Amino acid sequence: MKSFLRFALSGLLVLFAATAAALQPDALKTRAYIDHAWTTLTRSMDDCSALRDPKVGTQPVLYLPANLPTPPDLAAVKARCNVDVHVLPRAVGQLGDIAPTTLPRQGLLYLPHPYVVPGGFFNEMYGWDSYFIVLGLVADHREALARDMVENALFEVQYYGAVLNANRTYYLTRSQPPFLSSMIRAVLDDPDSFKSKAEAHAWLEHAYPLAVRDYSTWTRKEHRAGDTGLARYYDYGGAAPVLEMRDSSYLRGVIDWLIAHPSEDPGYLVKASEHPDAAEVARLKAASCDVEASKVCAGAWSKGYRLSADYYLGDRAMRESGFDTTFRMGPFGGSTHQYAPVDLNSLLYRYERDLHDFAVQLGNDADAQRWAGAADARRAAIDKYLWRAGKGMYMDYDFVTGKPSDYDFVSTYYPLWAGAASKQQAKALRGKLGIFERKGGLQMSDHASGAQWDAPFGWAPTNWLAVAGLDAYGFHDDARRIAREFTGTIDRSLADDGTIREKYNMASGNADVKISAGYKDNVIGFGWSNGVYLKMQALLRQK
Repeated sequence: MKSFLRFALSGLLVLFAATAAALQPDALKTRAYIDHAWTTLTRSMDDCSALRDPKVGTQPVLYLPANLPTPPDLAAVKARCNVDVHVLPRAVGQLGDIAPTTLPRQGLLYLPHPYVVPGGFFNEMYGWDSYFIVLGLVADHREALARDMVENALFEVQYYGAVLNANRTYYLTRSQPPFLSSMIRAVLDDPDSFKSKAEAHAWLEHAYPLAVRDYSTWTRKEHRAGDTGLARYYDYGGAAPVLEMRDSSYLRGVIDWLIAHPSEDPGYLVKASEHPDAAEVARLKAASCDVEASKVCAGAWSKGYRLSADYYLGDRAMRESGFDTTFRMGPFGGSTHQYAPVDLNSLLYRYERDLHDFAVQLGNDADAQRWAGAADARRAAIDKYLWRAGKGMYMDYDFVTGKPSDYDFVSTYYPLWAGAASKQQAKALRGKLGIFERKGGLQMSDHASGAQWDAPFGWAPTNWLAVAGLDAYGFHDDARRIAREFTGTIDRSLADDGTIREKYNMASGNADVKISAGYKDNVIGFGWSNGVYLKMQALLRQK
């Protein structure tokens, strides 16, 4: 009997040891997951799964640009995937030229090349996600797919007016954080992306004017942050709920939160009936949104209140920013359109410097001089309106009230990545890492609002931009420490449940993410987490 017990106990110990070993963080297992994920996250127009849209759940529709000849293989895709194919009603020159509400159904916008999606219900090619995915693909020696993604972004500019939030018709009114020039640079700087320097030069000749056109999105009147010389986020869809909202539950949650926190309401609440009469319907078109045109608008009522038209404009701008949702620019981001953000203007400074460099490579001295002047002017405006010398940080600026924000946000490190900070400013920013750095990496802010882009949560793109910026300014130890923290978080999370996620809990250093304000999912995939992990590992391997 004792022999049997010893044998059984020994077996249990072996099993326990094997299980414990399986649960240990292992960078090789993370790497294997990412290798597999590139395949599972890749989509193309001849892939029926690419047409599905979990966000709206309707019969698949594929839209072609009005000025594009019909691709020869589209008939076979139409039959095999049981998809309706439509042509957009007219050629698109810029964002907002086509109102998505005028289309018979919302659908996928055609792209000519394969692309990597983020994962989960994000089943399309996203604007700023794609930059971090391209970085990962280049680092992983998947040059052809990386170049395909940049080609798709250029195609969006040519046929849809700009790099889109993503290639769905309901995104035809907004872009996302502008990384196109950096995507182009990532491919150009990779020696394996082209067969020769002549081929790379010819590709840049094609890409450059499209990048200039995409950049012009951010200098349109609507995207200007007053007379600051800076830019703001803005969506051309007007004061209405976004079309990808399937119901009104999110908006009712915003109303309920504002009712419970009346001192924090900037004026978003509008007294209104749940079932307004004709006169009130007419009033709400200007004061709130059109309850007759949108079921989501009609259902966005709680306890005697609706949301203001200005809130809807801010909500749409917040979605263009990519930071949906954070309380950084008003509760639930509802005042985003009133701010000149540090992140956007840092990206545009980098964009202008990239366009200068591209013009030099192409021998266009006049353009190079123009872009250098634009970058210098933006850097001066960043220093004037966004740099807070007393705090030693870059802060967003409310150009409507003429007041800087006091909301600490990790985008304060974007100017390091963009190369817009002086050595003294960089040193001051390094001294502020303690505001954001936790066990798992850099959290978004020091405000625990319950929203996913606030404390204690952290994301791959903002961690990478901070790490790359710190490293570029010579703070190598800080950059590598944060890279170890964030990659360790991904390793631990994968050991726990076998997945890589879109966001993580920086305080606990894992994927234990519990959201109380706004979107609550922590999507599995995940494109930019994969890409940033590979970039951070490459940084850690450098001597």
